[in-house]
Amino acid sequence: MKKNKTSSPSSVAALRRVDATKSFERALATRRTGKYVLRLYVAGATARSHQAVLCVRRFCAAELKGNCKLEVIDVYQQPILARDGQIVATPTLVKEFPLPVRRLIGSLASTTRLFVGLDLVTKGKTGR
Repeated sequence: MKKNKTSSPSSVAALRRVDATKSFERALATRRTGKYVLRLYVAGATARSHQAVLCVRRFCAAELKGNCKLEVIDVYQQPILARDGQIVATPTLVKEFPLPVRRLIGSLASTTRLFVGLDLVTKGKTGR
């Protein structure tokens, strides 16, 4: 009698696949509008986290003119998202879309550093 080898994916792998599918669908939906998708990973309600959130929000409002979707993720409250995003230090700003994915770790106070680190500098614009 032969054993039927049916292997169901583990629940973790299935969840990751669902998360990846949702991320892909979000990226496709955002692509139509041309918005940047940014994720800011912070650690708790510290002064450094608060400063990072303020700097990135100010940057989005002033430089991207509201043409971005910012998601702030507290690694203490959502450690699975931090693990899946391979976050090892905070604050970390990740540009998910448009591709390529870029990561900026550490101080987010400098507008120039944000432009260069997230690869937002275009040929028509000079350094800020």
